[in-house]
Amino acid sequence: MNQLPVLDQLETQPADTRIHIDDPFAVAKFAQSVHRRLRQLNANAKSSIVLLCIGTDRSTGDCLGPLVGSQMEECGQDLFTVYGTLNDPVHATNLEKKLDEIYRNHPDSIIIALDASLGYTENVGSITIGEGALKPGAGVRKKLPAVGDMHITGIVNIGGFMEHLVLQNTRLNVVMRLAKVISEGLQHIAAEYRKLQVAEENYHSLHYQSPNTESIRK
Repeated sequence: MNQLPVLDQLETQPADTRIHIDDPFAVAKFAQSVHRRLRQLNANAKSSIVLLCIGTDRSTGDCLGPLVGSQMEECGQDLFTVYGTLNDPVHATNLEKKLDEIYRNHPDSIIIALDASLGYTENVGSITIGEGALKPGAGVRKKLPAVGDMHITGIVNIGGFMEHLVLQNTRLNVVMRLAKVISEGLQHIAAEYRKLQVAEENYHSLHYQSPNTESIRK
């Protein structure tokens, strides 16, 4: 992973941020944008954060979520609790069941919803990060429950006509590149939060030692 700027060095950004995978600083910009929104949600190193990756491995254009979910599950990070992988995808059929599971097991969690989307030609290959809930399935005219305190979408192909066929004929290269930027950005955030947690633990260890330890040192 390339060296990225410190996450706190942020510029003012609009409510929704759009980043293209051809941008040489795509990973850094993505990490900064997601981190800024997590701070607005009062997230810290001890927060419970659910990464809900929506999609299916049965469609090239709709496998972005499961790809990212699998990459995040396999990388060893411990900040995000991942739902939706290639092995156990979250899709239209089981979304409501999975949401019930999340709300039951993680009642106070921050939820980041991630899904593929269709858009204008010039925006294909872009990642959008925004505040508030995601409406999964909207691009293919499915009515599914809105979910998430913030959302991430990857625009995989052109929308507006025969959406199911378009998703089936989406280039895997575009989806893989989108997944790479998203997963690397999220891993960078997880690493930064882990550093903060270690620093906090070391601080407490140094400043709140037991009386016995202090007397031994004297």
